[in-house]
Amino acid sequence: MTLANRESFEKIYRYEQDAKTKERMLLVLMVVYQGKISANVARDLHRSKAKASDWLKRYDKEGMEGLKDRTKSGRPSKLSEETSYQIKQELKESNKGWTTKQVEELIIKKSGIRYHHVHIYRILRKWGFKQKVPRKVHVNTATREEKDDFKKRSPRYLRTDKINKMKTDLR
Repeated sequence: MTLANRESFEKIYRYEQDAKTKERMLLVLMVVYQGKISANVARDLHRSKAKASDWLKRYDKEGMEGLKDRTKSGRPSKLSEETSYQIKQELKESNKGWTTKQVEELIIKKSGIRYHHVHIYRILRKWGFKQKVPRKVHVNTATREEKDDFKKRSPRYLRTDKINKMKTDLR
């Protein structure tokens, strides 16, 4: 590898924003351009030798693009793009909070697809909605007057009162 390649790689490394890609680039920089042993570099980065080997192979085959995260494949959504857009819009336009049960009923009404409530929670998080958690209300709290009365008492008064009580108990 030439010095120009190394310098350009280091420059790209410095400006990389994605932490995972930057870690992989560091491995390549140390193994390919600095001549270090991949097993030692993997150990220093707290990664397995197999991972290090995979990243080096990806770099050899695909260059910089091989070090970037790939899109994860998975089962395609049963909801069509159009239906999910309609549901998202309805949820956004409504100013009330939605429960997963209500969202489930809305999805069934719009598309006829039934999801588990845990998956509906995942879908809502993916769409950018957050769960609304009600604030705790303490039932057995003191009234405002009791709180103000408590604040008005001086600590010294309480202490002398306790001392006097202890003295009378000793007699």
